[in-house]
Amino acid sequence: MNWSAIRAIYLFEMARFFRTMAQSLISPVLSTSLYFVVFGAAIGSRIDQVEGVSYGAFIVPGLIMLTVMTQAISNASFGIYFPKFIGTIYELLSAPVNFLEIVMGYVGAAATKALFIGIIILVTSFFFVDLQIQNPMAMIAFLVLTCVSFALFGFILGIWAGNFEQLQLVPLLIVTPLVFLGGSFYSISMLPPVWQTISMFNPVVYLISGFRWAFFGLADVPIGTSLAAIALFTAACLGAVWWIFKTGWRIRQ
Repeated sequence: MNWSAIRAIYLFEMARFFRTMAQSLISPVLSTSLYFVVFGAAIGSRIDQVEGVSYGAFIVPGLIMLTVMTQAISNASFGIYFPKFIGTIYELLSAPVNFLEIVMGYVGAAATKALFIGIIILVTSFFFVDLQIQNPMAMIAFLVLTCVSFALFGFILGIWAGNFEQLQLVPLLIVTPLVFLGGSFYSISMLPPVWQTISMFNPVVYLISGFRWAFFGLADVPIGTSLAAIALFTAACLGAVWWIFKTGWRIRQ
């Protein structure tokens, strides 16, 4: 394992993150603060509690997941797309670095950025609501797994994308709606039975449910099912990345 190559890619990507601090960090935090004001204050004043938890606190896991997923995808997809766009990816492919080391560098940096932003948002939420975490280790585990899995997905998206517009296509038109419809701001049990059944086909439901369980001990689906879902998603992404580098799809073209 070429740890020097992994470290070089990782540090390069992290340096870009800190160079664009206003866009990378301040913007997501401000957006989340607005969600707290709108949903927590305006709607929360009309909804006292959800399953025994104040509405302002109830939406915290969903808000963190919304930001973490989109940031992990965005950072990973741009990180690998830009070398493709300017042509420097061929230098990387010709270097004595295998695909696993390339993935570890780019995905590791994207996951770290998303994790950092998620923690900042979690800290920010304490200024808005009274929040207690019942299972902090489980919360960290779910957060890390989500960052890594969606960074892998973003890496695949960056290789697939043919232009900058396509980089935003999946996060805006697919991921964000799935998060909003995945129980970010409500419990699935509040929906009519037919919509509860339909929601079970939304993969994001399992992630948010498991993450919320770590906070409050409440879950729309069994915790084991949530873990199995994120493990399956991660394995699928790893398989897709392996196939991409094996075949050279969208890399050597």
